[in-house]
Amino acid sequence: MSAAWDQRVIGRFVQTLHLRNPRSVKVYTCILNRFQRFVVDHTDRESLGQDTIRAWLDARLQDWPLHLVYHRARLVDRFLEWMVASRAIAINPFAQWRQQYGQRTTTPIVRALLSLDPAAMERLRPLPPFGSFLGERLQAHVTHMQSLGYRYDTDRARLLRFDRFLQRHADLSGQPLRVLIQAWAATGSGVHHAWECQACGRAVSKAWHRLDPTVEILRVDRQLARQVAQQHRRPYICTSQDIRRILDTARTFPSPKAPLRPLSLYTMVVLAACAGLRLGELARLTVGDVQVVDGTIEIRETKFFKSRRLPLAPSVLAALTAYLEARQQAGAPTQASAGLFWHQQKGGHYSRVMIEKLLVRVLRRVGLKPARGKVGPRVHDLRHAFVVNRMRTWYHEGINPQARLPYLATYLGHKDIHSTLVYLTITQDLLQQASERFRQHSGRVRQAAGGSQ
Repeated sequence: MSAAWDQRVIGRFVQTLHLRNPRSVKVYTCILNRFQRFVVDHTDRESLGQDTIRAWLDARLQDWPLHLVYHRARLVDRFLEWMVASRAIAINPFAQWRQQYGQRTTTPIVRALLSLDPAAMERLRPLPPFGSFLGERLQAHVTHMQSLGYRYDTDRARLLRFDRFLQRHADLSGQPLRVLIQAWAATGSGVHHAWECQACGRAVSKAWHRLDPTVEILRVDRQLARQVAQQHRRPYICTSQDIRRILDTARTFPSPKAPLRPLSLYTMVVLAACAGLRLGELARLTVGDVQVVDGTIEIRETKFFKSRRLPLAPSVLAALTAYLEARQQAGAPTQASAGLFWHQQKGGHYSRVMIEKLLVRVLRRVGLKPARGKVGPRVHDLRHAFVVNRMRTWYHEGINPQARLPYLATYLGHKDIHSTLVYLTITQDLLQQASERFRQHSGRVRQAAGGSQ
């Protein structure tokens, strides 16, 4: 191992990190060189073992603060992954631990290794889904709701959290549902957690009541529900000037290592603000979904299990066409199944999480959203803005919006207009337009009444 692993190998790995600061290059190289010396001094075997990593972490904890140990363990993990891919070493102990204990990142592993609790590593193992004493009944309820046509993802995730709580508290086995919900609610202090526990209890008790009328239906505290509603973030309705600033910022987004990214972000904003697409819909788009000749885009198997074909405005179609041309020039795959928003990293296209992170950064650069924290406009608010702007346009054109709501609901992919009405945030402009329309209508009614006398 030591023969295949020298300073030149470390240098080549550090180059792959594309660090801009020369000082960071020196620091990272120094850390890996010291790690190499430690490994050579503490192992006689050809392969790097978990015991050596444990010893290195314990030694570093004497020299570095805990947050630096986490950071530098992640660096060593990346280096060892690169070494495995280069076939310089056979295994990466960190990868073994992640696979063994079902973890996606290194930090929980390091935290458990450094813990004085001997059971810390075992607690990292993911609990089986619906493995509690109520697991079968909870899973049966989820299966029943999905068989009725509900996607039920949010509720299933909530029931899984309840089930994991029950698995970790086996002493509660056999207790009534009301006691279980109260115990779960006591593990958190926030209003949202308490409301979630009560909502879960009500949903489960209603399902069981249908099978056994003697089961008590639990209720949600109305005052608690009002507190949750008061804390709900109201959507921010972007003005035309806001949309223009967001588009300009996305087009000029700094991305020297990914030249296509600014145009990708610009096109995402165009589709979100001008066609009302959701984040997940943006992530699932493929090249074959864009029909340039027909001027349409296909949205497949989205929320409520719906697919729809949307006609696009000429300006939106022009933006999509320009992006497709730039995408092809960048060397992206052109087969119909390829992800529309392509990048050169592993995976080939942007995920929903990455799209949201990048567009949030765009909103922060515009100044609409603070530099930190989950406050200010959300990316989903672009969809709200699309609905409000469409209503405003209908008012200006003298069209009755009420008659067009079913079409708008279909365009947005809603199952009925009630879901669309949630997006109709009342703005001052809409109030003025509605008041003017009512004034004109009442004037015509008075004239007709006067003429009939």
